[in-house]
Amino acid sequence: MDGQLLTAEGLRFVHGLRSRGERTAVVGPDGSRLSYRDLAARVAATAARLGTVRRLVLVAASSDLDTLVTYLAGLHGGHAVLLADGENQHHLGTLIDRYDPDVVAAPGPQGWSVRERRAGSAHVLHPDLALLLSTSGSTGSPKLVRLSTANLQSNADAIATYLDIHDTDRAVLSLPMHYCYGLSVVNSNLARGAAILLNPHSVAEPEFWTFFRQHEGTSLHGVPYTFDLLDRVGFDRMTLPSLRYVTQAGGKLAPERVRAYAELGERRGWRFFVMYGQTEATARMAYLPPELATSHPAAIGIPVPGGSFDLAPSDRPDEGELIYHGPNVMLGYAEDPADLARGRTTTALSTGDLARRTPDGLYEVIGRRSRIVKLYGHRVDLDRTEDLLRERGYQAACGGTDETLIVAVLAGQDTTAIRDLVADHLRLPVHSLQVREFDEIPRLGNGKVDYPQLVETLHADQADSRERTPRSVRAVFTAAFPGTRITDDDTFVGLGGDSLSYIPTALALERVLGDLPPGWPTTSVGTLSARQPRRRRLTPIDTEILLRAASITLVVGTHIGAFHLRGGAHLLLAVAGWTFARFLLSGQPTSGARIARSAARIAAPAVLWLLWRTQASDDVRLSNVLLINNYVRGGATGYWFIEVLVQTLLLLAVLFTIPAVRRFEQRHRFGAAAAILGVTLLARLFTDDAHGFPESAFTTHGAAWFFALGWLAQRASTSGRKLTVLAVMTLLVPGYFPEPGRNLIVFGGLALLIFLPSIRLPRLAARATSLLAASSLYIYLTHYAVFPALLPHFALPVVLAACLGSGIVAWILVQRMGGACARILAWRAAPTRLSDVRVDL
Repeated sequence: MDGQLLTAEGLRFVHGLRSRGERTAVVGPDGSRLSYRDLAARVAATAARLGTVRRLVLVAASSDLDTLVTYLAGLHGGHAVLLADGENQHHLGTLIDRYDPDVVAAPGPQGWSVRERRAGSAHVLHPDLALLLSTSGSTGSPKLVRLSTANLQSNADAIATYLDIHDTDRAVLSLPMHYCYGLSVVNSNLARGAAILLNPHSVAEPEFWTFFRQHEGTSLHGVPYTFDLLDRVGFDRMTLPSLRYVTQAGGKLAPERVRAYAELGERRGWRFFVMYGQTEATARMAYLPPELATSHPAAIGIPVPGGSFDLAPSDRPDEGELIYHGPNVMLGYAEDPADLARGRTTTALSTGDLARRTPDGLYEVIGRRSRIVKLYGHRVDLDRTEDLLRERGYQAACGGTDETLIVAVLAGQDTTAIRDLVADHLRLPVHSLQVREFDEIPRLGNGKVDYPQLVETLHADQADSRERTPRSVRAVFTAAFPGTRITDDDTFVGLGGDSLSYIPTALALERVLGDLPPGWPTTSVGTLSARQPRRRRLTPIDTEILLRAASITLVVGTHIGAFHLRGGAHLLLAVAGWTFARFLLSGQPTSGARIARSAARIAAPAVLWLLWRTQASDDVRLSNVLLINNYVRGGATGYWFIEVLVQTLLLLAVLFTIPAVRRFEQRHRFGAAAAILGVTLLARLFTDDAHGFPESAFTTHGAAWFFALGWLAQRASTSGRKLTVLAVMTLLVPGYFPEPGRNLIVFGGLALLIFLPSIRLPRLAARATSLLAASSLYIYLTHYAVFPALLPHFALPVVLAACLGSGIVAWILVQRMGGACARILAWRAAPTRLSDVRVDL
């Protein structure tokens, strides 16, 4: 038929664009600014292209300006807009085949195109119908949610009200627009005249934060996986002065993480909103007021303005299926084009979630009744996934949790092809899927699939396989932390990882995952397991690892006379301060006992080695064994570095027994490091080099400021602080040593640490560098015993290689001696969570 004349009254957040005048409406990915007047003009022009006859307009959405303009133009013209995932071609094909849209707007070879498939419309569209969204995120299900103009406007107003959105706000769009959560960010901010920042980058990329700061973003929005990425990139250390609030929805965030982010917001001056919603409610049904997040972190909160909850009767008071009422409840579902003509068929929304009402009047979701799981913020319809496999000729049953999709198939089928099909169709990482063969799929007595038994069996199999398989993330962590049960929520730092175990763990993870993501030590085991392997010709390596390898090479090469480039040991001391701050002072407040144990674990192998050296060398004395020769001066002076490092850590251990010190360091990380640097600089004033012994270089009171400077550099999390540390370095380092090259090595190394966190090297070079860095303690200890015997007989390059190689061999032997020998030596006891952290070279 020809279609119907437009009768829609319009949406205030769409039809009121022009009234906002020259206020910024959109900042594009390239940084270009679009005013509300300009946006209104573009929307009107695109609406004119769509015509005056009401039509079904499919928009293949991306997070770009063309998508935003076409979406708003469709609503402006009173059309029914079908918003789809523009990156999922299977999804698009399914929707086009099922619903036969009149217009398809999508990116093409020549850019964005609006393609008319017919002059009028092939559909009867109900007057209230404004928007169609998929019920299950990116699963490609053809079942759609029918939303009205009243649904969109009421939910936009409700969200804008409880978030207190201002016309001065700038919301970064970090979620896709075809996803109801991402779309609600657009609608609610436009409803208040705020600006939308179209950021094309992931929160895991530095470019995202550069864009956010440059354009003064005021709000950040994410699903649970977003917060995994935020943990990975060190969000808790970022300074974002323009940020007003953070929202979380799209799945349950663990209560302890809710509390942690709420507390972080309180310290940093922004508010944290936990929200609950479904596409069937346009977007949001409930929110947790930020002031309740720390005391009720498991709750979804209270209904949004204009909405209300009921609990379906059950055998337990104050528990039951959650039923929502409100003006944002959908018209109903659509499963074929004929449904587009239907009016309201739904008045109350049965969410499928089991909930309870607390005595405080808050609601808390305690389970789910339906066959839906949420992965990475998207709902996955398990029945629809089974249908997909059945259509492709596979016999399968699907179950799962919000962390893993489990697929059971009959034996003999191609499990790799099934895994790839499901991962591609659902756009999920292959590591989030578990596919297993069964001779017979478990069934109940009535013939139905026994899903609980299926999930239980596969979870047990998954746990066993992870423990057995050496090439898995979990197996790497199990080997790194023997005796500790590894869970998906554990992180390297949280388990007690340190600079001694850091490099071996990184090397093992690289064999599993290829290139490691930035911030992997604070990334959960579950998130790392879900990461798809990435292998490139050039692999990133942390700058601190490169500096450890380069410094120990400079130390040994200078000692044997291969070259004369001093400064490597003092740069190692600064790097030790950096790793002390990165690992030992991460997470919960550090106790003095933990720092003392760290000192002991460095001292123990050194003491044992030096004790043996007293029998084989005349210049190694008891003062060396006791690690006090830099003050007693009766034995070999070459071990001063370990003496200074251990003594510094012991002094810090005493300092951190004071609760006020621990609290101050947690609250003022940069300030605490600056204070320690100030104290060490004062101590430096008492050095005396007049008697031929350089106290300023070889004693703790003379050299600990290098350690403190590295600590301060690690705490410089903003551009301003980095420039401040650079200025401090410029005042302190140049001219300190009489040799300019020595000053340059220390200054240049620290500058690299501050401004270049990682460097890409060829894979073999990266692995060799990591081996040198991991072995640096043993190279430092053993090279004094190696080069005197070799120098008379071999060329200097050969001697240098032998010294480095001997230390590497010693390190490998110690690693392979295992936990029993480590416990005897008392320096590698299996760490517990957030304890027993070590610092080394």
